[in-house]
Amino acid sequence: MSLCASTLLEKQARRRGKSRDLNLSEFDYDLPRERIAQWPLAERDASRMMLVGRHSGAWEDRQFREFPELLRGDELIVINNARVLPARLWGHRQGVNAQPIGKNSPIRHEHLTAPVEVLLLRACGEDQWEALVRPGRKIPVGETIVFGAGELRAEVVGRGDYGLRRLKFECAGNCIEVIKSMGHIPLPPYIQRGDSEIDRQRYQTVFASRGAAVAAPTAGLHFTPAILSRVRERGVEVAEITLDVGLGTFEPIRTERLEDHPIHAEHYEISATTAEAIARAQAKHCPVLAVGTTVVRALEDAAAKFASGRHERADAPAHTAIAAGRAEANIFIFPGKPFRVVDQLLTNFHLPRSSLLALVSAFARRENVLRAYRHAVESEYRFYSYGDCMWIR
Repeated sequence: MSLCASTLLEKQARRRGKSRDLNLSEFDYDLPRERIAQWPLAERDASRMMLVGRHSGAWEDRQFREFPELLRGDELIVINNARVLPARLWGHRQGVNAQPIGKNSPIRHEHLTAPVEVLLLRACGEDQWEALVRPGRKIPVGETIVFGAGELRAEVVGRGDYGLRRLKFECAGNCIEVIKSMGHIPLPPYIQRGDSEIDRQRYQTVFASRGAAVAAPTAGLHFTPAILSRVRERGVEVAEITLDVGLGTFEPIRTERLEDHPIHAEHYEISATTAEAIARAQAKHCPVLAVGTTVVRALEDAAAKFASGRHERADAPAHTAIAAGRAEANIFIFPGKPFRVVDQLLTNFHLPRSSLLALVSAFARRENVLRAYRHAVESEYRFYSYGDCMWIR
C-alpha cells in the first residue's frame, strides 16, 4: 500500500469515528547496519537533534546543545530517573539438589562447569527476580547457580517459557549490591560487542537515581549537568518519574495486526510533586515535554487509569490529569490512541516494526515520522540507544 493511500484510509476511518486495522508492515523502514551507533560519542551533548513539527511533519536539523535555547520557557520537562542495573551475570551450575559429581552421577562435569548466562528482568519479591537463563532447558527448578567464587548464589524456584526463570538470590550481605559489583551492563542486542567500563557511565543518565532498570531511558542520555542548568535558567521546570525499563522494550512484534500484539508491562512510580506539577502545567496550558517513550508510557498509562476511575474521585480538581503512586504500565499506544498529558516528545530513533515506533507514530502521525526517519537515514544520523535524537513539538 502506498503512503498516500494509507493516509487516505486513516483519514476516512477517523471521519467514521473508528480506527482501521493497522498492519505491522506499515511501520517499517530500511536502515543500513552502519547507521546503528555502537559506541557513545565522546561528549553526551554532542548528538545531532532533528526538530519535527508534530502536526506539519516539517523537520529541521539541529544540535542537541541548542536544546535549552530552543525552549519556549514555559514547558514542564519530565524525565525518567531510573538507574540501569548491571543485570547480566555469568555463573555455573552447582547441580540439582547439590548432587556431587561422581562415577555414577547423571550430571556430567562439563554441564556443571559450562557458563550459565543470567539476565535479570524485574524484581518480584525480596531477593527474587524474574530472569532469562541460558541455556534454559538445562536449568531445572531446584537447581542452584553459583556466581564468582560463591559469594552470590541463586536457586531456581520457578520456570516459564523461552528460558524464563524465577530466581531467589542468597549472599552474605546485600544481594543487590553484590549484583551491582559482579554484573555486566545489559547492552541492547543491536550493539554488537560486549560491555566495557565506559558503558557503566554512559549507558546511564546523569540524573539516574532510583529503581533497577535493565535498559536505559536512552532519550535522557544526551543530557549533561550543564544542559540541565541552562534549561532551568530559562525558567523551565523539570519533574521526575521512575519507570524501570524492561527487556520488553526490545521485544519484536510478532503479530501482523498491530493491535494483536501483547504489550510488555513495566513498573513505574509518579510522585505527588510530579503529579501536582503536571496539573499546574495543564491548568496554565503549558506544554508537557516528555523525555523519552518511557515517560510517555508512564504518564499516559497513569492518565488512562485516572480517567477510568475518575467517578470515584469526585473531589479531584477539574484540571487533574493523573494520580500519584506506583502502578504497572500495560498501555499499548499506537495510531488512533489519544494522548491526555504529553504535548512534546524528545526521543531517540527506534527499531522498525517495534511498539516504540508505533508510539511515536501515534504521537506525530505515521507518515510524518517515516518521512523524518528516511531523512535521518539519508543524512547519516546515528540510530538507537547511543544515537542521535528527535524533538517532536
